[in-house]
Amino acid sequence: MPVVSPEKLIGLQKNAEGVRNICILAHVDHGKTSLTDALIATNGIISPKLAGKIRYLDSRPDEQLRGITMESSAISLYFSLLRRSAPDAQPVQTEYLINLIDSPGHIDFSSEVSTASRLCDGAVVLVDAVEGVCSQTVTVLRQAWMEKLKPLLVINKMDRLITELKMTSGEAYIHLSKLLEQVNAVMGSFFQGERMEDDLKWREKIEERVSAASTKLQEHADGVSSAVNGLKQTDEGIDTSTPAEYEEKDDEDIYFAPEKNNVIFSSATDGWAFTVKQFAAIYEKKLGFKRSTLEKTLWGDFYLDPKTKRILGSKHLKGRNLKPMFVQLVLENIWAIYGATMGGSNGKGDPARLEKITGALNLKIAPHVLRSRDPRAVLTTVFAAWLPVSTALLVSVIEHLPSPPTSQAARMPELIDSSPGADFVDAKIESAMTKFETGADAPVVAYVSKMVAMPESELPRNKRRGGSGMTPEEARELARKKRAEFAKAQAADSAAKEDGDVNGLSDAFRSVHVEDVSETPEEESNEKDDPERLIGFARLYSGTLHVGDEIYVLPPKFTPSNPRASPVPQKVRIEGLYLLMGRSLESLDSVPAGVVFGVEGLAGHVLKSGTLCSTLEGGINLAGVNPGAQPIVRVALEPENPSDLEKMVRGLKMLEQSDPCAVYEVLESGEHVLATAGELHLERCLKDLKERFAKCELSVGEPIVPYRETIIRAEEMNPPRDKELPRGTVIAETSSKQANLRVRVRPLPEVVTEFLIKNAGAVKRLYAEKRATEEKLRKKDGDAEQNQDATSDSAGVEETVVETGKALSLEEFKKQLTAAFAEAKVGDVWEGVVEKIVAFGPRRIGPNLLIDATHGETCARLLRDDTNKPQDEETISESITASALSDKIIYAFQLSTYQGPLCAEPLQGCAVILESLAVNTTNTSEVTADTLGRLTGEIIRTVRDSIRTGFLDWSPRIMLAMYSCEIQASTEVLGKVYAVITRRRGHILSESLSEGTSDNYTILALLPVAESFGFSEEIRKRTSGAAQPQLRFQGFEKLDQDPFWVPSTEEELEDLGVDGDKENVAKRYVDGVRGRKGLFIDGKKLIAHGEKQKTLKR
Repeated sequence: MPVVSPEKLIGLQKNAEGVRNICILAHVDHGKTSLTDALIATNGIISPKLAGKIRYLDSRPDEQLRGITMESSAISLYFSLLRRSAPDAQPVQTEYLINLIDSPGHIDFSSEVSTASRLCDGAVVLVDAVEGVCSQTVTVLRQAWMEKLKPLLVINKMDRLITELKMTSGEAYIHLSKLLEQVNAVMGSFFQGERMEDDLKWREKIEERVSAASTKLQEHADGVSSAVNGLKQTDEGIDTSTPAEYEEKDDEDIYFAPEKNNVIFSSATDGWAFTVKQFAAIYEKKLGFKRSTLEKTLWGDFYLDPKTKRILGSKHLKGRNLKPMFVQLVLENIWAIYGATMGGSNGKGDPARLEKITGALNLKIAPHVLRSRDPRAVLTTVFAAWLPVSTALLVSVIEHLPSPPTSQAARMPELIDSSPGADFVDAKIESAMTKFETGADAPVVAYVSKMVAMPESELPRNKRRGGSGMTPEEARELARKKRAEFAKAQAADSAAKEDGDVNGLSDAFRSVHVEDVSETPEEESNEKDDPERLIGFARLYSGTLHVGDEIYVLPPKFTPSNPRASPVPQKVRIEGLYLLMGRSLESLDSVPAGVVFGVEGLAGHVLKSGTLCSTLEGGINLAGVNPGAQPIVRVALEPENPSDLEKMVRGLKMLEQSDPCAVYEVLESGEHVLATAGELHLERCLKDLKERFAKCELSVGEPIVPYRETIIRAEEMNPPRDKELPRGTVIAETSSKQANLRVRVRPLPEVVTEFLIKNAGAVKRLYAEKRATEEKLRKKDGDAEQNQDATSDSAGVEETVVETGKALSLEEFKKQLTAAFAEAKVGDVWEGVVEKIVAFGPRRIGPNLLIDATHGETCARLLRDDTNKPQDEETISESITASALSDKIIYAFQLSTYQGPLCAEPLQGCAVILESLAVNTTNTSEVTADTLGRLTGEIIRTVRDSIRTGFLDWSPRIMLAMYSCEIQASTEVLGKVYAVITRRRGHILSESLSEGTSDNYTILALLPVAESFGFSEEIRKRTSGAAQPQLRFQGFEKLDQDPFWVPSTEEELEDLGVDGDKENVAKRYVDGVRGRKGLFIDGKKLIAHGEKQKTLKR
């Protein structure tokens, strides 16, 4: 293959119609990187013989060692087609530039999929022909649906149907048909969910129009008929944009069908792929049918009559046993080549049959290949000459997937409407993005999806020009270092596999000392001279970007409605632009719209993602991408040498910027904590931190797993603390006796709790709108100072909250929350409670409610449309009223729900009802600042203690973070998988036989995150690699066991004894968290026996 020069690729960027931006998405081990290798080989970057083996875009040593992709990588490829404008015209060569992004398939790195999909216009979705639709397949299809990417389906690893399952061509056709139905069922579920949402919104708008029309026409006529007729009027004030009948959307274009040429059948490892369109061109002249007819009939229930040479449908078979055309004309030819090359009793095929096949296909195979003893080499050579992967895939990409101008015209309007402050986006920017304007006066808008760290020595400006870029001696030295690095990683991995104690992973984390190999002073100085540089992974939507341009960087929280809000976006200077070529970069002077590129100069201005915009006023925020995985596993880090603390902190900040899912935070205790998506992600982050970013020795603590605390109404509970009051009710008085209050704590219905967890983003937005309204009122009153609440911008939970689906308005949120309370059916307890909600907690977005049930409305109601003027403490000069203490009560509520009484973990599913609050100021003639300050502290402490007491009056429960686990295993290892899951306190949800197989099962289970460390490794060891689990964070599940339970009845004491022989698992979890946080552990004995210890001499 000829090598394509970077200059040619750079020249093709200017022709936007010839550019395709695609990403390859799939479940783990479904063949993404192997397929990419076949495409890269067409540009001469790697040898075609090494395609599928070298995994070119897996540039990290640990990626090569494990055989999975961990980081999304981009590369630009050249492809040319000979097209005829008419059947008799001469073919004209058309050149294309394909920007391809290879993404990971492992669940721990699904955030990389989210960052890659926003940059592209189309998606190539791979599905394993044997495993079918897996959990991550559904995830990537949903991601493509949400981003409005046009998908292309590739059914990969079809060779497994022949070599492993030993299927006939007819059985394979039935299996492929069922597999296609599974994928289309997933796409149909997305369409149906969206249709139901649209239908509900249409009905609500129609009701609004009817009510508006009836109100408008009441002055002229009475009766319902007049109101209905008023729907046709277009008077001012009545919305007539909604159609009177619901317009059904056509779902024909969303499904995959081979006759539409959006399905490709392939085997990346064997180097072949085809579409129905290719075989239609082959059989057009042989059978005498039109190509368009063959394209429609080669897939489906169509049969070729051997006598009449006519195509028959299933109705016209008349009992004859004919094979479908896809089996007869397509699959049997594929099966024949496998039989001629790898079939037979000795597995070396039939040379005579192979010669006959190659002659019929007009293929010229070199004699030395035919004499090869490796039948696989013969097989790949035949297929490479007949059905190469690159031809089928790249032609389908060019013909089926849209160019940047076409894609942006369809995607941008909805993308802009869903961005924060969409109503304030400048019309010029909106027009430029939609119409794909690239002129000099067009506004520049680019989206930076993530930051990639690269050594400074690998940047183009630091490399030699000409030839290979290095001398032979340098090349040999580099190869030696790479081999040593790979051998070191392989030795470490084999040592880890030899360790038989799987449950000791937490001990391994504790004892890990990330240390560097002793280096010479020269090597240390070389490392110091080669710092890491951050390169932005970006896509330009409009305008042209040049090196040296100054442009605004808009953070993810930016909104055009208040562009000058703190932190004010800063202008940065573009230091470099790069063409992404996998493991290397090529310098660019300018970048036109529609191109995926690398940008330098954003370090310190973009944390993980951001938007580049040439104007601040009316700018657009595109950085609202939903991360695929939440950071759930945390570890505390500290340097072995205290003097390396600054290096460690600097390395953690660099790691946080370069990894889309890693989060670095400093706890109140001073611990430096790294949060990651899972065990494998944590391992990769620690490796990067050690070898690239911090470059110092580190000690890693035990993994920190989050918990939640809640209360339930159990059948067997202790009697209420105060028998005269309802359970959970506390009457308290401050120490100075200036205020007394009555608080009641109740468990929320599960439906309400789930609704609040799902709509945490809507709650956050309601707070932001309320705060913005208060700021406007302050400005009207001449208050120029903006009183920012630190809680709302604090790191942690709020930063991980991302809205999914359509944004809910205040009225929609109230309506759905009221419906959730009504669905609970708990009598009149929750009637009218939505209007009384004062705050959500913790962090003002959590699934706990503070409800004001006092008669005088002590606290301001959160879900009310009217916003009263905020009352400052300075206006309260003569007397202290109960309403003056409302913000202190809310603050105490936030503290209480953030740290529960069991083990100082956040609460979930609790309602705190403030029933009364009275302030006694008769003894104080004048309120001083000291008096008010003392009362503030007292009321916070009293409310917090009251909530704690009311919480413990119920039956408390600890909630465990749970993983949803999907495992595919054969019958032989099914028992071993169940044993491992049961021993780690997991439980099986379902077990189903995989479609098209007789002994392959798909197991769905729930597994506590606290018990999951070392789970994947143990499953692989017990099953000898036959089972591979996929863990996805599912949420929190209640452990139905009281942590304070002790044997009390005669039967329990007789069976279990005074100490209780049965382990209280909930208490073990609670005590473990309390011990980690340094809290008091009830019942823990430091000395079991009071006898004197003696040291005996030998």
